[in-house]
Parts: sequence; C-alpha cells; structure tokens
Amino acid sequence: MPDDSKATPRDYLAVERTFLAWIRTGLALMGLGFVLARFGIFLREFSLNRPNLSSQSYGVSLWFGTALIFLGVLVCLLSLVRYRRLLRQLEHSEAVISRPSTLAITTAFVLAILGVAMAIYLISVRPIAENNPSKSQEISMATSPEQGILRAPSKLSVDETVARLQAALQAKGVKLFTIVDHSGEAASAGLKMPNTKLLIFGNPKAGTPLMLASPSVALDLPLKILVAEDATGKVWISYNAPAYLQARHNLPPELLPNVAVIDTLAAKAGQ
Repeated sequence: MPDDSKATPRDYLAVERTFLAWIRTGLALMGLGFVLARFGIFLREFSLNRPNLSSQSYGVSLWFGTALIFLGVLVCLLSLVRYRRLLRQLEHSEAVISRPSTLAITTAFVLAILGVAMAIYLISVRPIAENNPSKSQEISMATSPEQGILRAPSKLSVDETVARLQAALQAKGVKLFTIVDHSGEAASAGLKMPNTKLLIFGNPKAGTPLMLASPSVALDLPLKILVAEDATGKVWISYNAPAYLQARHNLPPELLPNVAVIDTLAAKAGQ
C-alpha cells in the first residue's frame, strides 16, 4: 500500500504553483505601483484643475504608488520564505497546510487599507474640481491637443506682467533675447491692436542638450511667452506646453525639466 504520509510530486507541484501565483501577485502590485507613482492616480483631478502637468509623480499618487511597489517587493520576498518552509515540511512529511495563510491575510488587509484611502481621497477632491468649472476653464488653455498651447490669466496689466517676467528671467540668469511689441508695430502701421507682447528667452545650458538630443526642437527654441490683452481687457499668458514640445520633438524624459521651467515663470508672472 502507498505511504500516504510521504510527499508526492503532486504536492511539490502544488506548492510550486502557489509560489508562482504569489510571485505574479507581487509583480502585479509593483507594476500598478509604478503606474500610480509615475503617471498619477487622480487623472480626473489633473485634467480639470491642472491640465498642463506632464506625466510625472505628484503628491499623494507618489506615496500610494511607492507603497504598492514596496508591498509587491515584500510579497515576493515573503513568498520565497514561505515556499522554502513548505518544501522543508514536505521533505519531513509534515502537514503543509495547517493554518490560514498569514501572507494572504496581510496582503489583503494592506490592499484594503490602500483602497479605502484612495477612495476617500478621490471622493474628497471631486467636489472641488466640479464646483469650480470656471476656474478650471480659466487655467486650462490648451485649445487642442495638437496645438499644445497653454493659456493662463494674469491679474496684472500686460506691461506689469512683462516686467515681472523680465525680473524673473534676470533672477534665474536666463537671457532675454528680445521683446516683440506686436501692438506697437501695428500702431506704427496705422492699425489698432490690443496690447500684445512676445518675450523670447533662453539659456544655452538648457537649450543645447535639447537640440543635441533632437535638432528639430530648434524650431521652437528659444522659448516664448505671449502676454496679450483680449477684447474685454483681460490679460492672458500663453506658451507652448512642455509636454507638447517633448512629444513633438521626441525629447528624452530626463530633459523635460529644461523646458518645464516655463510653467513656473508663467504661473508667477500673472499673480
């Protein structure tokens, strides 16, 4: 008669399948964590309130994503320890499944906590985005994904906004090549045009690596910011979105900060 107390190949395969299932779980958690940390989990909030954000890690998304990555790593390590322990039990003909899996219970508990935390955050921020549609439309200005133009309101006049931009560029050591006074040129030609000025500026230390990586980016460099008054007297700050420039010229992600500085300049200029 066969010895029922002795482990069979089927027992070893069952333990191995369980181990591989835990490994897949760990990899899935790490993959999901990377997506959350790298691209953000609150896409609705970003699209309504801050559409000019590129694919980066932001705030709570980074922490949730990092937590899932660490959980995935922990699951893989603990599953390895558990697998080796089960193999030793099989070798000594001990009972392999004698109690519920602590690893499964712990993983489920941690995932439940993270899920509840993300749900609470999403619910708490949703009304903020929905209750301020005018603000969202005012800040968001990409007229279309193809054009990639961002447009933000300024609380100051055109000349005051331009002066603030000049001061910010000087403080950062960025060279202001010229200011094109479109409305001034129109007036010299006997035409009327709302106050409109274009600032052209750049920094060789930032621009040169971009052009070396993708020579076509020289078509959009130096960087430009348009400060213009509309027909109602409201002042707007317009510029090419950094993410649009990156996609248009296939710039390496690590060089995106070289053009992303324009976001900060535009935001501070209109305050």
